[in-house]
Amino acid sequence: MSVAQAHRKLGVAVVGLGGAVATTAVAGVEVIKKGANQLEGLPLAEVNVAGLVDYRDMVFGGWDLDGSDLAAAAAHHKVLSDAQLRETGEALAAISPFAAVGSGAWCKGVTGRNAQETAGHRAAVEAIAKDLERFRRDSGADGVVMINLASTERTARDGEALHSIEAFERALDANDPAIGPAMLYAYAAIESGVPYGNFTPSVAADAPALKELARKRNVAVAGKDGKTGQTMMKTVLAPALRSRALHVDGWFSTNILGNRDGEALRDPDSLASKLDTKGNVLDSILGYHVEDHVVDIRYYRPRGDDKEAWDNIDVSGFLGHRMQIKVNFLCKDSVLAAPLALEIARVLDLAQQRGDGGVQEQLSLFFKAPMVANGHAPEHAFHEQERMLVDWLGAPKATRRDA
Repeated sequence: MSVAQAHRKLGVAVVGLGGAVATTAVAGVEVIKKGANQLEGLPLAEVNVAGLVDYRDMVFGGWDLDGSDLAAAAAHHKVLSDAQLRETGEALAAISPFAAVGSGAWCKGVTGRNAQETAGHRAAVEAIAKDLERFRRDSGADGVVMINLASTERTARDGEALHSIEAFERALDANDPAIGPAMLYAYAAIESGVPYGNFTPSVAADAPALKELARKRNVAVAGKDGKTGQTMMKTVLAPALRSRALHVDGWFSTNILGNRDGEALRDPDSLASKLDTKGNVLDSILGYHVEDHVVDIRYYRPRGDDKEAWDNIDVSGFLGHRMQIKVNFLCKDSVLAAPLALEIARVLDLAQQRGDGGVQEQLSLFFKAPMVANGHAPEHAFHEQERMLVDWLGAPKATRRDA
């Protein structure tokens, strides 16, 4: 561990702190702090780059509409084992979410008693900014990043308010309903000089106005929609099929899950946001349009966080012969997502230390709909995304921790 890593403390301010992903991430760091060497699932655990904060030096705070402390929240989500709940219970119980900015118009069915009572957009932004400053001060963090792990909002309607800083500022003053909570959090972070990562499909820093603001303020931003299970597999398999000249005739993908994220996706508007980010990866990798590309997500309460993702792929090979590939991925949604959220926070912090503001395309590896800086098509192929991240980290400095 380098000297820079040992002494730099990173505060991670999480939107949706009481959710399954966030509580799993915080618990995981607490387990590591207690001396465990359980680093499976953390993609950057074996690299040592100057300035990349150690997991043990991460501290957490944030917002949630449910005000339960994180021990109670983690017990409710049933992701962690009983032994892990006992091991991390004291530390998790000491963390309670700040009152959150929410909107039933943007995310139906997601409510709670821990709502921020503010009079309009500007007041909400000011409250979020004050929470960020208090968190920085009270935690003693050297740097703070914000990660959005909240429930999926409905798709934002395109309009003038989202396309320039000036129009966005006017919309804030007018309490324009075109601006949703995710955008308010992103705006507050950028204005506060805090890097922002969007692990949700909700429109936030990817709105053109906020991308422009991040560039002008030189604040690192990345997103959107964490690439954890089914889409990760799709971006691994599709390049291989293209390399073997196997034509994809159709790709049927379905998911069932029963956690809070799945419950939020029962709302058709929120579901549309999610399907949009999941459905866009295939054509760009293959180089042609797959007409029969079907993506389906269903809330199925008995599964809880144990998601099942099932894919049927129809392909044509030599002499037009038809073949099929079946993939059945049974996984814990939050166990896949939590370590990625931690890595996004670490890389955003490193980018800010390096003075590398604006959209961080090197983080494309972790997102279904990667943000890009200059309007070009995003890279979706997993191996190319990994190369982008390794190159940005700096190959000569990226060495295994056990080397």
